Amino acid sequence: MSLALSVLDLAPIAPGQSAGDSIAASVALAQAAEEHGYRRVWYAEHHNMPTIASSAPAVLIAHVGANTSTIRLGAGGVMLPNHSPLTIAEQFGTLEAMYPGRIDLGLGRAPGSDEATTYALRRDPSQSAQFPEDVLELQAYLAGTSRVPGVQATPGGGSAVPLYVLGSSTFGAHLAARFGLPYAFASHFAPQQLRAAVVSYRNEFQPSDQLAEPHVIAGVNVVAADTTTEARESFAQVQRRFATSLFGRGRTFTEAEVDILMETAAGQHVQQMQHYSAVGTPSEVREYLQDFAREAGADELIVAHQALSTPARLRSVQLTAEAFEGATV
Repeated sequence: MSLALSVLDLAPIAPGQSAGDSIAASVALAQAAEEHGYRRVWYAEHHNMPTIASSAPAVLIAHVGANTSTIRLGAGGVMLPNHSPLTIAEQFGTLEAMYPGRIDLGLGRAPGSDEATTYALRRDPSQSAQFPEDVLELQAYLAGTSRVPGVQATPGGGSAVPLYVLGSSTFGAHLAARFGLPYAFASHFAPQQLRAAVVSYRNEFQPSDQLAEPHVIAGVNVVAADTTTEARESFAQVQRRFATSLFGRGRTFTEAEVDILMETAAGQHVQQMQHYSAVGTPSEVREYLQDFAREAGADELIVAHQALSTPARLRSVQLTAEAFEGATV
């Protein structure tokens, strides 16, 4: 069995850190991923989240690209209903012109935040219904065969930046299969429909100019550390912080209050969301990821290294790659 490992950088803003600190950590993470043989690093578009610094993936990619040399960089993903296809074609066409052969463009149809933020971003929530048509319009701009007479993407036209469809349900699987695009499933936070989505995608896949055979990327959380105890303690802190940010609505919790929260339905929900998580020593992480890849039917794993501190995330990047002798299972 052979598959690549990639990195999903969630660009966390840790307690006591600034957005600038988070961006510097993202540069260090990409440099470590490049050094240790990972295939790509992706950044997801999120909005109105005080603990995440990836609201502008194209800008972040441009900065990281200037501080790396070979690793692929991309969005995992751009929430396309928040933007016009022409704007995204120009942004990622610019990135491709800056870093030829290194840019990916993953596309999702979710808003990337809550209802109020959705209104602030796109004003019309029904825009997500246009997602399939927007994908085709964007693809045409990047191919230099615009579907809008008289309009071309510059930069972008003819760049052929590869597209990926992201999803957490079977909708994206059907769309990726119909358009002949790679499919990335967000199993690192939405595990429920992973198997059904992958089966649908593989069964329905139609070859395209971009892709001859189906290609599945599955998301998985990882905390690799020198000891099992260290890894488990680190992951427990990640889950506690996730629970308070998801359900705390801006409140500050004492440790005792977080203990109580983690015993409630909210805490159980967080654990269910992060069901697919490899936590432990390098050998334990390797065994988990190999089993997960077989279960998911994945050609590639995109790993969210989930430790709270930057040094712990960098150590997790290193240990995981070393367990696979250079990030290839």
